[in-house]
Amino acid sequence: MMININDLTVTFKNKVTAVDHVNLSIGSGIYGLLGENGAGKTTLMRVLVTVLKPTSGSITMNGVLYGEQNYRRLQKKIGYLPQELNLYPNLTVRECLEYMGELSGIEKRECRKRIDFYLEKTSLAEHQHKKNRQLSGGMKRRVGLVQALLNEPKFLIVDEPTTGLDPEERIRIRNLLVDFSRDRTVLFSTHVVEDLAATCNQIAIMKKGAMIYSGAVRDLVSEVRGHVWICTVKNEAQARELETKYHVSAKQYVDGGLQMKLLSEEKPEVECALAEATLEDAYIYCGQFQSL
Repeated sequence: MMININDLTVTFKNKVTAVDHVNLSIGSGIYGLLGENGAGKTTLMRVLVTVLKPTSGSITMNGVLYGEQNYRRLQKKIGYLPQELNLYPNLTVRECLEYMGELSGIEKRECRKRIDFYLEKTSLAEHQHKKNRQLSGGMKRRVGLVQALLNEPKFLIVDEPTTGLDPEERIRIRNLLVDFSRDRTVLFSTHVVEDLAATCNQIAIMKKGAMIYSGAVRDLVSEVRGHVWICTVKNEAQARELETKYHVSAKQYVDGGLQMKLLSEEKPEVECALAEATLEDAYIYCGQFQSL
């Protein structure tokens, strides 16, 4: 599976450009999508699931052009978990999933088999007879993910799939997405950098509608090595002074003061040492300096 996005632009009627001349190639496996609120991620995903038409540019999926004449053909290959999820509140989990499977044209016996499998995988089997309105936010996210997986899509797009989940649930969902991506493509959009560090080899970063980085996670982290420093200050006053001069990616109270991780192209003017770079450091560095 290969999705190619070429010079894609989305401008709304109020003249706001949400996606600005984006170029991106998404291959098999899990591809991470990062960006602050308003960066254009959700708009890009809405175009990819055929909900929104772009202003200009083009997209192809395995050579098939995104266009009204091909939407039905493309939609059969796409699964989508949106950030804002509306489930039928008066249906049980199973009733809701069976109904969504019927709408997708999945044969009933096969649909029940898939529902049983994914309910077990997401630890929802014991909750399948609860009405959706009785579920916690985290449970609703898991139901939404099962719904997106039911038609066995070749291209799965998930927007904040681990929101509201506890650490064990997050790990379970991440592992499920990794398993599912073995011979498919998953676009994983999230604010939780740790989730992408644990699942993705490829990543894209958006800022103000533009793509400021796309490529291998290891290359992104490699670019920030030598620009991450760690120091310890005695009090908050010294910490605030450093925060006016440098980008701070982490703070932690330790014996002897406040330990800080600083991002700087040059060695900071304070006693410090080089620190191991993380994906979170690289993401912040890329967003602030935009030099990668």
